[in-house]
Amino acid sequence: MLLLNIEYVPGKEIEALGMVKGTVVQSKNFGKDFMAGMKTLVGGEITGYTEMLIEARQIATKRMVDEAEALGADAVINVRYGSASVMQGAAEVIAYGTAVRYKNA
Repeated sequence: MLLLNIEYVPGKEIEALGMVKGTVVQSKNFGKDFMAGMKTLVGGEITGYTEMLIEARQIATKRMVDEAEALGADAVINVRYGSASVMQGAAEVIAYGTAVRYKNA
């Protein structure tokens, strides 16, 4: 599945099938949360959180792609990501875009 964050597929005529999205709410691991608290004392990247958000984006992207495949899409264009804290210790990540099919494929 081709994923693009532009509004077209270069060299292809496309037909829009609709918006697709994938979402996940990921919680922090208590041990990593404790270590992250310690890291705030000295500064620097909190790798446990970085890894958590990378994993959450991968899950959200896969769910978006699964939804696009169910529509018979060849690509998803205008892909965007968003995130929000939904409660103490948990973050939501959403991936969304427009599923498209190539014309005369």
